Amino acid sequence: MAGGGDTPSPEEHPMSALLAEEFSVRRLKQGDIVEGMIVSVTPTEVLVDVGAKSEGVVPSKELERLGRQGLENLKVGDTISVYVVNAEDQEGNIILSIRRAEEERDWLRAQEMFESGELLETQVAGFNKGGLIVRLGRLRGFVPASQLTAQHQGRNDQRPEERWSPLVGTPILVKIIEINRRRKRLIFSERAAVRIQRESQKEKLLSELRVGEVRRGVVSSLTDFGAFVDLGGADGLIHLSELSWNRSVKPRDILQVGQEVDVYVLNVDPESKRIALSLKRLEPEPWSTVESRYYVGQLVEGTITRLVNFGAFALINDEIEGLIHISELSDGRVGHPKEVVREGEKHVMRIIRIDAERRRMGLSLRRVADPEYADQDWRAELGGSESDFEYEDDLS
Repeated sequence: MAGGGDTPSPEEHPMSALLAEEFSVRRLKQGDIVEGMIVSVTPTEVLVDVGAKSEGVVPSKELERLGRQGLENLKVGDTISVYVVNAEDQEGNIILSIRRAEEERDWLRAQEMFESGELLETQVAGFNKGGLIVRLGRLRGFVPASQLTAQHQGRNDQRPEERWSPLVGTPILVKIIEINRRRKRLIFSERAAVRIQRESQKEKLLSELRVGEVRRGVVSSLTDFGAFVDLGGADGLIHLSELSWNRSVKPRDILQVGQEVDVYVLNVDPESKRIALSLKRLEPEPWSTVESRYYVGQLVEGTITRLVNFGAFALINDEIEGLIHISELSDGRVGHPKEVVREGEKHVMRIIRIDAERRRMGLSLRRVADPEYADQDWRAELGGSESDFEYEDDLS
């Protein structure tokens, strides 16, 4: 500029002041979510300063959706998030929505949860004929019946009201498995969420379990080869061989699904994620105390468990298996044990040998009425053991 001189300030140049004002205001477009300060609240509209040339308006229709409680929560001076419905309507107003801003934030959150696999703890908000309705913030989501756990599925022959009305208001853990923002479609799965949660709990449990400890669990299922017990996040297996010291016992003989039971941790394999449990290890091994509970000459009741060419095996008191040699089945000649006994039959028999170290017990059927044991049997009927009477004889 000829002659030099200072650059005029905006106050000295009206056009410069207008340009400065034009560039200092926020330029909004439809779909923006912005922060603004409430400057006025009435039953018909809320004015919000969003930094634009004019204040934005939350119209009465929007306020009706918020409800009375929502309107009362809006205070002059508060900062809120708003969604730009229209950057400039026919009258030049900026139309805003509080509800749409919350929904948009919920959609963003839903997208993040879908991508990260994060689980959602929410409540059952309702149901229809196909499944349950849940909410993520202001969004409605759907859990199809096929994605519910067996506990919540109900029966197909029940009406929806019978199947799911008791669940309304109850907590539920779900995972987003499908999201379509354009169609406002949000699909959840309870089964997937529970599976992920159990995997996490299983990892934690596997790191905590120690061989030899006793844990409380719930029988989750029974099979021919054993029983599965839920330890609170992971199932452990009690193999058939670890159910009882009685080898003929089957899982359904002593356990039922849903039963609480203490179990002994036999083995933990973090690599295969398998847990081996035992019931019988919580009881003394029968052979370790056999000599204090049984004596030679004693009459006992036993069940024939199996037949072999050289004799029959019998189970005493559901814990000790002994052998009735073929020569001890009868006074007469016996070609095969099946001529005298059958599997499953109960018989009174006499103990004729105990070898605790080798876990052997000799039994006899033919000696049950043998006069040789008459005096011993008489003493047993009086209520004392053989050792008791031996002690009394020593005193006399």
